[in-house]
Amino acid sequence: MQSVFEKLALSEDNSGVFAGEWRGSGAKIDKISPIDGQRLASVRTASEDDYQTTIARAQEAFEKWRRTPGPVRGDTVRRLGNALRELKNELGQLVTLETGKIVAEGEGEVQEMIDICDFAVGQSRMLYGLTIQSERKSHRLMEQWHPFGLVAVISAFNFPVAVWSWNAALAAVCGDATIWKPSEKTPLTAIAVTKIAERVCRETGADPAIFSLLIGDRKTVGQKLADDSRIPLISATGSVAMGLNVAKTVHGRLGKTIMELGGNNALIVCPTADLEMAAQSIFFGAVGTAGQRCTSTRRVIMHESVADKVRKKLLAAYKSLTIGNPLDRKTLMGPMIDKGAVDMVQDSIQKLKDEGGEVLYGGERMELSGGCYMKPCLANAKPNFKIVQEETFGPLLYLLTYRDFDEAIAIQNGVPQGLTSSIFTNDVREAEKFVSAVGSDCGIANVNTGTSGAEIGGAFGGEKNTGGGRESGSDSWKSYMRRQTNTINFSSELPLAQGIQFGGDDAGSATA
Repeated sequence: MQSVFEKLALSEDNSGVFAGEWRGSGAKIDKISPIDGQRLASVRTASEDDYQTTIARAQEAFEKWRRTPGPVRGDTVRRLGNALRELKNELGQLVTLETGKIVAEGEGEVQEMIDICDFAVGQSRMLYGLTIQSERKSHRLMEQWHPFGLVAVISAFNFPVAVWSWNAALAAVCGDATIWKPSEKTPLTAIAVTKIAERVCRETGADPAIFSLLIGDRKTVGQKLADDSRIPLISATGSVAMGLNVAKTVHGRLGKTIMELGGNNALIVCPTADLEMAAQSIFFGAVGTAGQRCTSTRRVIMHESVADKVRKKLLAAYKSLTIGNPLDRKTLMGPMIDKGAVDMVQDSIQKLKDEGGEVLYGGERMELSGGCYMKPCLANAKPNFKIVQEETFGPLLYLLTYRDFDEAIAIQNGVPQGLTSSIFTNDVREAEKFVSAVGSDCGIANVNTGTSGAEIGGAFGGEKNTGGGRESGSDSWKSYMRRQTNTINFSSELPLAQGIQFGGDDAGSATA
């Protein structure tokens, strides 16, 4: 751990605010590792003065940054991606230490940061507008995109750095400055990444305050960001309850939001499915990151003809699962983020039993090295159970059955959340219907691959209680810019649109 801290410029006591310079005069918090309950380091959080200073400096940085050509902005992001490449192993280990993710997942998260930087560099030369045919002669009608302003990024503990990068890399090439409020459960990764971004900005001559950091709780930072009219866009990842509060506040001042909230993701297994592939995808989707991904598989909807075979395969996989220290590369599932998270899953398991559900395997707490461990739970349930309608953010998987394909789609869609979904089938008609307008109602719908593991090239997000936001690839860059429509008259007359005549025949140039 000491070597990781040294390479990432971390210490025993760290400033948790960056506003072009490091500061932090608020409360001190200790970061406890979920792996063994040991203290990793302490962080000084933001005070009211720190908050005001950070927003003012970010605004100052934006006013300079927005005048920087897009490809030049892209070069700073390119160098950020390269700097992350150089420290991928150390950052991956730090993600593991803070979150309990296995090392492969920690390194994979850093790779997501690298990938989105590469994507954003290309996007920096493709901030395209439109030329539109005008109905008036000697007129040009066009659209263009301008930098939007300050973007606040509120991220969750389960992806402590990747979600920031999805927003920050694209916002940077679009000419915006970001203010990052990470989860207080994962402050060290945020500090380490911000230090890397600071170094890169100083090397390129960019104002380091384009990547600002504010570590603090909901009262000292989160609510202030939502209330602050100087911040036109809030990107928030977390629970539905958090998202509703942020959305009401931001929309109440006519600001914009990008919401990435709850997921209650289902995977349908059809009669023609490759059951081995399906079982592997379910297994990773359900136990990866200890079930603490917004894309984790939470419901498996199996055709009655294959249900017994799928159950047997999953039971065998669950019983063979290696649970333990996530720094050991043989481990497949590490701890949950804290003891409160374990308690929450235990509560959901009890509710499942109270409704008549049957636990097939697991669910027990595990006493391992003082950490926050439990066995993943596999259970038979019914779609109408109240607990099945909710998102339990942990390794609790519900097995459901269906007879008719339309019933399977109805079960898939019959929850308040709409993030990601999957179907395993070799029937082309089932596959096509699943991704059609009458199929999955989620923002992501996959065929013969699992619910978890989205690539950065496609827009990421979902509908209904998931919030409707989109981040990362595709045309998500447009969220970080303001659209402007321009009409340019290069004639000596002044015709009006829609053929309107203002002032009669004597109006001359004011006729269409």
